[in-house]
Parts: sequence; C-alpha cells; structure tokens
Amino acid sequence: MPRDFRPSDLTLPELLERTAARVPGRTALSFLGAQTSYAALWRDARRLALALQKMGVKKGDRVAIMLPNCPQFVTAFYGTLIAGAVAVNTSPLYVAHELEQQLVDSGSETLILLDSFYPRYEEIRQRVPVKRVLVAGIQEALPFPKSVLYPLKARREGTWTEVDYGDAAVLPFAAAVASQPPEPRPVTVSSDEPALLQYTGGTTGVPKGAVLTHANLIANCEQSRAWMSDLRPDQEITLAAIPFFHVYGMTVGMNLSVLTGATMVLVPNARDIRMVLGQIQTSRATLFPGVPTLYNAINNHPDTPNYDLSSVRACISGSAPLLHETARRFREITNGANLVEGYGLTEASPVTHVNPVQGEQEDGSIGLPLPGVDALVVGEDGQPVGTGEVGELWVAGPMVMQGYWQKPAETATTLKEAFGRTWLLTGDMATMDERGYFRIVDRKKDLIIAGGHNIYPREVEEALMSHPAVLEAAAVGLPDAYRGETVHAVVALKPGAQATEAEIIAHCRQLLSSYKAPRSVEFRDELPKSAAMKILRRELAKDARERRGGAAG
Repeated sequence: MPRDFRPSDLTLPELLERTAARVPGRTALSFLGAQTSYAALWRDARRLALALQKMGVKKGDRVAIMLPNCPQFVTAFYGTLIAGAVAVNTSPLYVAHELEQQLVDSGSETLILLDSFYPRYEEIRQRVPVKRVLVAGIQEALPFPKSVLYPLKARREGTWTEVDYGDAAVLPFAAAVASQPPEPRPVTVSSDEPALLQYTGGTTGVPKGAVLTHANLIANCEQSRAWMSDLRPDQEITLAAIPFFHVYGMTVGMNLSVLTGATMVLVPNARDIRMVLGQIQTSRATLFPGVPTLYNAINNHPDTPNYDLSSVRACISGSAPLLHETARRFREITNGANLVEGYGLTEASPVTHVNPVQGEQEDGSIGLPLPGVDALVVGEDGQPVGTGEVGELWVAGPMVMQGYWQKPAETATTLKEAFGRTWLLTGDMATMDERGYFRIVDRKKDLIIAGGHNIYPREVEEALMSHPAVLEAAAVGLPDAYRGETVHAVVALKPGAQATEAEIIAHCRQLLSSYKAPRSVEFRDELPKSAAMKILRRELAKDARERRGGAAG
C-alpha cells in the first residue's frame, strides 16, 4: 500500500473546475432520472456564487446549507466556496431549537434550505443572525413529468409547504441561480483557509464546529484515492446514500467523486431501502460508501433478493463499528462486493484508517493508516503503549482540523503538541498489532466498568448480532449498586423473528465471559439513529437509566 503522500495545494472550487474541464459532458449528478453534467454543475455553482455575492455574501462569511442529497446541495456547497464563503453543514433532522443553536454559534447570515424545512426556520427567525434565505424544492431537480407530479402528490399527502416569497430576504433557489451569468467576482482563497464548519458532539456531546480547511478536505480525498488504487478515472458510479451534510458523505461520497470524475447517484433518503436497492440496480453503481446500519438493513430487507446488486465492487464502511456478520452477509448478497471497515472522525475530515481494498483485510479491525497519516496508541502517561495494549488513539496528518470554531479551550484539549507533531486525540480506545493493523476497542465515554472489569460495548454487540433473530443491537452501561455498572442490551429483532430475554442472555454467555454478558435485555422495534444512521448509544443509556430511576453515570 502507498505510504508516501504529498497533498496538493488545490482549493475545492479548483477541484471541480479541473474535472469540469477534463470531462465536461460526463454525468456528475444523477437524481431520480435527472442528469447534470460536470460542465452544468460548474456553471450553476458559479451562477450561485454570483447570486450570493450580489446579496452581500463576502469572503469568510458563513453560509448554512440544510438540504438532503439532491443536486441543489452540490451546487450550494461549491457555489458557497466559489463566492469565498465558508459552508456550514446543517442536518435536515434538526428541530428548530437545534437549528437555532447552530446558526447562532456559526454566525451564519445566509441559509440555504429545502422548502419543507422552512417552517422550522420561521419558528426561530427573530432569534438568529440570518439575513437572507434561499429556498430549494425537490421538484426543481426532477425530470418531467416527475417535476409536475411531485407537488400534486405532496399536496394530496399533506406534505406540501407554501413559502411566502413576499419577503425580500427570502428567495427561490432556482430563480437565484438561473438569473445570473456564470461569472462570479474573483475571490482569492488559499488552501489553508477555512472551507467548512462541520458540527460534531465530539467526546462531550456539546456541539462544536470543526474548522476544516480546503487543504484538509482535499488531502483526505487524495489520501482516499491513493488508498483505493483500482479506482478508474472518469468511470466510477458512486451511490451517494450517505448524507453529504455528514463529513463522511461529503468527503467519500461527494468530493472524492469530483476528484475522480465519478457520477454521483443521489439518494435523498437512505432510510428508504427500496429506493437504495432500486438506485443500485438502475445505475449499476460501482462504489457504495455506507454505514453498518445501512448495509445491515439491506441484508435483512425482504425485497433484497429481487434486486441485482452485482455491479458494486467496493464499499468502505464508516461512522460506526462494522460487525463481522453484517460484512459477511453483505458480501454474500452482492456476489463478493469488497466491503471493508474504515475509521475516521469529523475533526480529521474524516478518514484516517481503512482496511486494504486490494490486499489482506482483517475483519474487526479498522485497517491501516491512510498515506500521510501517523497514528499512535497512547497510555494514560502520555507515552505510546506496547503492541497489543489498549490506549487512546492519536492521529496526525494534513487532514486534521484547524480547531473548533471559537472554542479555544476545547481545541486545546483535543489537539496536542507532542513528539514533534500536532496530534488529534480521538477519544477512542484502540490497539495496534504487530503488523500495524488497528482495532477500536470502544469510545472512552462508552466504556462500561463492572466490578472493576473494563467492558467494551462493541464486543458485547458482536455477540448480540450473532444471534439469528437479532437485527440491530446496542450495549450500554447502567448504574448498579454492587458492581458499579452492569451491561444492558437493547435489541431489535428481524421481522417475524422471536426471542426472549433469557435466550438472548444465554446466547451471549456462550460467547462472552460472564461479567461481560448482558444482565438485562430491552426489545425495541427500531434503535434510534443519528442523521448519519449511527446507533445512538447515549440516548439508549439515558432512556434506560430514566426508566430505572437511576442517575446518569
């Protein structure tokens, strides 16, 4: 695998400009039957940049983007950067209060959002710094006749949102783009200047904006391309189901596609598994970055056998641990798609480790550091631990953030100068074996300590997931007067499957030491997930503790 790495000094607009010049007619975006070429994407991004500039957006201003995976997202992101502004990725799942917090913290004076999200903005508009709003509609990106039928369907179902454009500060996105020539005012931006504020809870759960530069994001794309050595320039088709507002989807789904001239097949709702399956079959997608819950949902969907998924060649799973059974089943139903586990975090743009896509993989490991990434496993004394020993994972490289937006104290506890480098302290507990493969044992904050024993949820979850009736599982710690904490399992069963608490516990006791096995099991129809489809352990733990009347640990 390549180890030497020298990142380029490109900015993200330059990345898109180069690809549009190289393959102008190649399809950049495929959205439910509508096709957008790279030349058209570059044109529309520049038109939007000029529209933003005319509305008063200046270099360094923050522009919040609250859109699903649709053509307008890609236009909005690159148009914002061409205008010299900084994008602020904003989850479409945010309720009004969360949206208010992010807009205030980022100081965003411009908001680009989908029409159906507009009512949430209206709730808080008097309390946020937003001066101008661009409103996009899904129907504007659809081909005829879907573009006409979509509003009729939405009105019939009661999901249509009317936006009052009488306010001069509220403008239709499509009209703003179409009314401008593709000639934005030149803005000089260097690669070491901020491109993105990506909000993350980090290890504390308090939202913080990771400041990611053009150089950070470009470097991580180039690192990923170097690792995936068999990528075919201007030929790949990426199934873009992971949301672009999540940094993993943005880097591996969107920016890597632009770098390599791939076609992005945009899936606005990854929870619609039939849509995901249909888009794979119709587009003949070759690359499918995803998360374990998405692969697991495909594995267990009753319609999966009816679809041809054989075009998929490579998948990198991120955002959460990839359990062995999930990987095995997915490879089976796709006739050998190369599904490998990777690892990253928002503050690293995000990818730092991946199993070899070509070469020897180790199930259960996050693989090897990407080219240009240095990684250490560090003990409580701040010194590297021995091979096979558990410590905190530290990473360094050109993809590591500048810091947290306007939070110097939090930055100082996360970025550390040591051994001649600036290290990002991940908060994840890991080991490294004699061949250099890393394994994440679990998050520091998720560690369960029962009777003096350290129990890592991932190990318990592997045992739970190996039960034939279990669809999804999470292990959390609950307060226990005698042991300090005890292991509590939360599971969702496969459709039509049955299992009792006693059966689940007995199954785990066959695979785990007695102190690691769950002492209680809670059954749910579905486990709560983040916008990036990561199972929310902390929410499950909080719910279970409240029901028991115990204090949060």
